[in-house]
Amino acid sequence: MNTTVSHALRTTLKASALAAVLAAAASSAFAQSSVQLYGQVDEWVGATKFPGGQTAWNVSGGGMSTSYWGMKGSEDLGGGYKAIFTLESFFRAQNGQYGRFAGDTFFARNAYVGLESPYGTVTAGRLTTQLFVSTILFNPFIDSYTFSPMVYHVYLGLSTFPTYTTDQGVVGDSGWNNAVQYSTPDFNGLSGSAMYAFGNQAGQNGSKKWSVQGLYFHGPFAATAVYQYVNFNNTPGDIGSIVSGDTTIIGLKSQGVAQVGLSYDLKYVKFFGQYMYTANWQHVGSWHVNTAQGGVTAPVGPGTVMASYAYSRNGGGLNQTRQTAAIGYDYALSKRTDVYAAYMYDHFDNMSSGQTYGVGMRAKF
Repeated sequence: MNTTVSHALRTTLKASALAAVLAAAASSAFAQSSVQLYGQVDEWVGATKFPGGQTAWNVSGGGMSTSYWGMKGSEDLGGGYKAIFTLESFFRAQNGQYGRFAGDTFFARNAYVGLESPYGTVTAGRLTTQLFVSTILFNPFIDSYTFSPMVYHVYLGLSTFPTYTTDQGVVGDSGWNNAVQYSTPDFNGLSGSAMYAFGNQAGQNGSKKWSVQGLYFHGPFAATAVYQYVNFNNTPGDIGSIVSGDTTIIGLKSQGVAQVGLSYDLKYVKFFGQYMYTANWQHVGSWHVNTAQGGVTAPVGPGTVMASYAYSRNGGGLNQTRQTAAIGYDYALSKRTDVYAAYMYDHFDNMSSGQTYGVGMRAKF
């Protein structure tokens, strides 16, 4: 081969190789991506007695938090933009089954894809509701479906018959299917979001859900305000039911829920407060429910004491009063593992009182 040609060819190949390396480096810097696996396992041993029911001894999940695992990832698109996704699934460690209950959706906690930008974040899929976020952030027991009085008053009531004979509580789950959400950037601790969930059925445009929320965090003070509206699914009157006695079931046409929450941390004690107004509409008539919750957490010894009281009262409907109180102690064994003990008292008018107590352990990964 001609020496001049050979030298030119080597020079060209070196230049091409260098260009490829630089392009790869630029591409890597421009489109950095990551995927993370995480979750928690929470199991407790104790006893549960629902109001008007009998005591059951059990080994169960979700004493302080529902067990779940998840994957999330992001890809840097440049210019302050990121593509994101999240897939999260609940499970019951006590029997090895997925979901919070039999028949639960596999990715019931979250399942979405979205885009982050300097102007906010848009996500679409199955999304955690804004009402649930406000409910758990402003009560001492956070997201406990076993010991949190406020979680009981919001989510464990209406449409849970025969476990609860009541028309109190909200319609629907802590997550919405077919949903789209926009969340604003953080403005010195202030942020907001709006969500809309579609019915996804032709000719059934009455089926819809929407909510708006504001959050504020500044030093020891935090606050929230959220409104959620749910309209009928397929036909007016099918989104929920109340039970009067053992036979009468009346469906709802729509429901609106407004909730505000506050917290203030004094270091030696943290105060929580919430108020919720629930309006229920039928074809003929309506009723509403007022709910309030107050609570505290305080460091005691090597752990934290939690206490909370929630009260709900009907205006119409079944005209019930519900009172729920809980106290617990949580001790961190490490940054990822804690043990706890808690007791909760639950009472409706004209029913024998319920109570739940036990000890448990939670491990995060």
